[in-house]
Amino acid sequence: MVVDGTAKSGDRSEDEEELKMPASEDTEAQVDSEMPVYSSELQLPSEGPPKEAQEPRKWKWSVIFLCFYGFMGSIKPGEPFITPNLLSPEKNFTREQVTNEITPVLTYSYMAVLVPAFLLTDLLRYKPVLIIQSISHVVIWIILLLGTTLLQMQFMEFFYGITMACRVAYSSYIFSLVTPVLYQRVAGYSRTSVLLGVFTSSVLGQLCLSLGNISYYTLSTVSLGFVIFGLLLSMCLPWPKRSLFFNRMQSQAQKELATVDAAESELDNINPKSSGPPTAAPFCSVSHWKDSVFLQMLLEVRNIVKNPNLRLWSLWWVFNSTGYYLVLFYVHILWNQVHSTNVYNGGVEAASTLLSAMMSFIAGFVKIRWNVWSELVIGIITALQAGLLLLMGTTGNIWVCYMTYVLFRGFYQFLVPIATFQIASSLTKELCALVFGINTFLGTILKSIISLIISDKRGLALDVKAQFYLYFIYFTLLTVVYFVCAAVVITRHYRNQQRGGNGPSEQPVPTELPPMAAHSEAEPLSNSKSAKDQEGQLDILSRC
Repeated sequence: MVVDGTAKSGDRSEDEEELKMPASEDTEAQVDSEMPVYSSELQLPSEGPPKEAQEPRKWKWSVIFLCFYGFMGSIKPGEPFITPNLLSPEKNFTREQVTNEITPVLTYSYMAVLVPAFLLTDLLRYKPVLIIQSISHVVIWIILLLGTTLLQMQFMEFFYGITMACRVAYSSYIFSLVTPVLYQRVAGYSRTSVLLGVFTSSVLGQLCLSLGNISYYTLSTVSLGFVIFGLLLSMCLPWPKRSLFFNRMQSQAQKELATVDAAESELDNINPKSSGPPTAAPFCSVSHWKDSVFLQMLLEVRNIVKNPNLRLWSLWWVFNSTGYYLVLFYVHILWNQVHSTNVYNGGVEAASTLLSAMMSFIAGFVKIRWNVWSELVIGIITALQAGLLLLMGTTGNIWVCYMTYVLFRGFYQFLVPIATFQIASSLTKELCALVFGINTFLGTILKSIISLIISDKRGLALDVKAQFYLYFIYFTLLTVVYFVCAAVVITRHYRNQQRGGNGPSEQPVPTELPPMAAHSEAEPLSNSKSAKDQEGQLDILSRC
C-alpha cells in the first residue's frame, strides 16, 4: 500500500514509492503458489467465476486510467520555478522572507495534515483524498497567479503541505484495483507514470522559459490549466470497494456476524430451548474490537524495534529522509543566491529525476548480504552526500551546484528501494503501510523541529548558506554513527564465524512470521498471531 524533488518541484511530485511496499521475490513466489487456494476459498459454487474473470479488462482500464492521472497530475511546468518567481520583480519578495517566513510553513503544514490524510485515505477509500489533493493544486496556482502578500504565499505553502500529505492516496489506491499477485507490477506502472510526468513537466517548463522566453506569470497560467485538467480526471476515477484497514475490517466483521447468525439459526432449529440469552452480544463486540485489524497492527509495531534489520532501515528512513527533504526545500534559494540569472531549474530537475530512476533501477540488482553490510553501505552513501553538501554550500559555480544536487538525489534514490524491500519483505502489506506511515510522520516531526530552530524567523533565522553548513554537519554525524555500527556488526559477524557459528548477524530472528497469504482476507493481518488465535476464529459460537 509505497512516495522527492526540489522545494518547488521533485520533492512535491515524486517519491510516491516512500509509501509503496513492492512485494519481495519470495513474497511474490509465495503468492503465486497460493493463488489456486485463494480462488478456491473465495469462490463459492453458486457464485460463478470470480469477478476478475468475469471482467478481465475492467481492472486493466482502471489501472491505465489511474496511471494516466498520475502522469497528468505531475505535469506542472511552473513548479521548478516557484522560488525564482517569488524572488523575481513580479512578486518581489526578499530572500530572507522566502527562506525564513514562507518555506518553513510547508514543513509545518505537512506535519499537521499527514496523519489525518493517512486515516481519511483508507476510511474514505482514496478517491475523495485525491480530489482534495487536486483542489489544493488548483488553489496553489491561483494564489501564485493572483497573490501578492506574504500571508498569501504562506497559505500557498500550506496547501502544498496538503498535496504532499495526500500523495499516500495515489500510492495505495492502485492496490485496491487488483489482486495481490499483481501488486508489484502495478506499483511499477504507477511509479513510472509519475516519474515520467515529473520529467516531462521539468523539460516542458525549461523549454518554455529558455526558448519561448515567456514570463513566470504565463508559466503559472499554463500550470493552472494542467492542474484543472488533473482535477477533472480525479473526479472520473473509479471508486474502490475496499481499502486496507477500515473498510476491510467492516467487511470481515460482517462476514463473521453472518456466520454467527446462520449457525445460531441452525442451533435454534435443532433445539429451540437451548438458545442462550441475548446478553452475549456485548462480549462478542468487545472480542471483535480486541481482534480488530488496526489494533492488532498497532500492537505488532512494538516488535519492530526488536528486529535489528527493520530497526536500522526505519531509522535510516526517519533521519536521512529528514536531511534529504530539508536540502530539497531550500536548494532553489541557494541556487538563486549563487546565480540569479539564466535559471535552469527545470533542466536540472529533469536530469535529477532521470538519474534517480536509473539509480532506483540499479538498486534492484544489487545482491549482497544486507544483514552484514547494510550499515557500511548506508555509511558510505551518507558520507558521499555529506561531501556533496559541503561542496554545494561553498562553491560559487552554479553548474557545480547543479551537478552536486543531481548526484545527491541519485544517491538517496539508490537506497530508497533497498530500504523499502528490507522493511516490507518480512511484513504484511497492511502492517507495512502502518510502519511506513509512522516512519514518515516521525521524519516530518524532525523536519519541523529543525526548521523551527534554524530556518524560522522565530528561531535562529539562518540564511541559506549557513543552513547548508548545518546540513553538512547533520549528515557527517549520521555517517559517524553508521560507521561505528558497521564496525560493531562486521566485527561480531567475523568473530562468530571464527567460532564456527553463523551468529546472530547471519540470520536475525524475525519478530514477524512470513507475509500473510494472499487468500486469507478473513484471517488476522498481524503476523504475530499464533495457531491458537487462528483456531479461535472457528470458536466464535462458543465465545458468543
